Amino acid sequence: MSQITFAIIGTGWRAEFFTRVVAELPGVFRITGALARNRQKGEAFAAQWGIPVCNDVDTLLAAKPDYVILSVPREANPGYILELAKRGVPVLIETPPAPDIPSMTALMEALPKGAKAEVAEQYPFHPIHAAVNNVIADGLLGEVNHAQVSYAHGYHGVSLIRILLGVGYGDATISARTLTAQITEGPDRNGPPAENKIKNAEQMLALLDFGGKTAIFDFMNEQYFSYIRRRWMHVRGTRGEVIGDRVSYLKSHDEPCYFMLERRDAGHDGNLYGYCHLGIVGNGKWYYKNNYAPARLTDDEVAIAECLYRMGLYANGGESFYSINEGAQDLYIDQLMQQAARTGESIKTSPQCWRLS
Repeated sequence: MSQITFAIIGTGWRAEFFTRVVAELPGVFRITGALARNRQKGEAFAAQWGIPVCNDVDTLLAAKPDYVILSVPREANPGYILELAKRGVPVLIETPPAPDIPSMTALMEALPKGAKAEVAEQYPFHPIHAAVNNVIADGLLGEVNHAQVSYAHGYHGVSLIRILLGVGYGDATISARTLTAQITEGPDRNGPPAENKIKNAEQMLALLDFGGKTAIFDFMNEQYFSYIRRRWMHVRGTRGEVIGDRVSYLKSHDEPCYFMLERRDAGHDGNLYGYCHLGIVGNGKWYYKNNYAPARLTDDEVAIAECLYRMGLYANGGESFYSINEGAQDLYIDQLMQQAARTGESIKTSPQCWRLS
C-alpha cells in the first residue's frame, strides 16, 4: 500500500516512540501533525522532530491523515475517542483506553456503532512473542492449556495470557496477592541509577482459571529495566512446552524433540547489512521475520511499527487487529486482579458490554 499517514494527539515521552519509528521508516509512514496539550512540550516536540504542532482537533485533521494516534494520559482518552469517532476518524489508542471499569463501560456504551477504534497493544507483536505464537500455530504444543507470563505489567500481561491461551472473552476465576521484597535499584527510562540504593519493590502474583485453561501472572515493575530481574514466559500444551526460548515437543508419543528459538541480528562481525533485528529461527524454520529490517529499531519499536502498519490497513478498509473491545477486556481483568490482591478474595469475571464472543 502507499505511505501510511497519521497524526498524534500528545507530545510526551510515549509519543516519541512513534516519531522514532517514522524517522527509521520514512518511506512507510509519515506524521502529518501533532496536537500539544502542553504548549511548552509542544514547542520542544516540534523543534526536535520537525513535525507541525497545533492545539485543536480541527487543525490537526485538516491534513487528512489516515488515522489519529492518542498518546495522552488514560483519563483523557475517552473524550478524544468519542470526538474522533463521531467525526468518523479512525483512532489508534495508547493503552489502556480508559482509566477504570466504570469509565470503560461508559465509553463503550457511548461509542458510535461502526467506529474504527483500535488499541496499540504492542506486546503480542514483540519478536519473541510472535515466534512463540507461530510455534503454537504450528501445533507443536498440542492444545495449549497453561501459561506463565512474567513479561509486562497489568493489562499488557493479560493481553499475552489471553492470546497464548486463546481464551478470547472467556470468563475466569481470579485470585491474587502482592509481595514486597528489597532489590538494588536499577535503571529507569532516563538511564542507569545514580547511586547504589536498596528499595522496596512490589510483585503482583495472580492465578487465572478459565475453566480447563489456567495462567499465572507474575510481574514486578522493576523487571522493565532491571539488570538482575529477567522477563520470561512459559507456555504448556498437551504435547509440548516453551520455556523462554527453549521448545520441547513430542513428534510421537515416544519421540521427544527439542530446539531453541534463536535470535538473528545483522551487523555483527563482518556483516555490513546494518545493525538490526532480522528474525527468530528454530528447528530449521523462521518462526518470525522482521518486516522492517534494516531499520534500526528496538524490539518494542518493531512491535509498535507493526501496530502502525496494521492500523493503516484497517483505516483503509482492512481487518481489525486489536480492537478497543480487546483492550477493554485486558483492562477489566487487570482491574479485577488488583481487586483480588487488595481483598484476598477470589473474583469471577462476567460478560461485559464490550464482549464480542
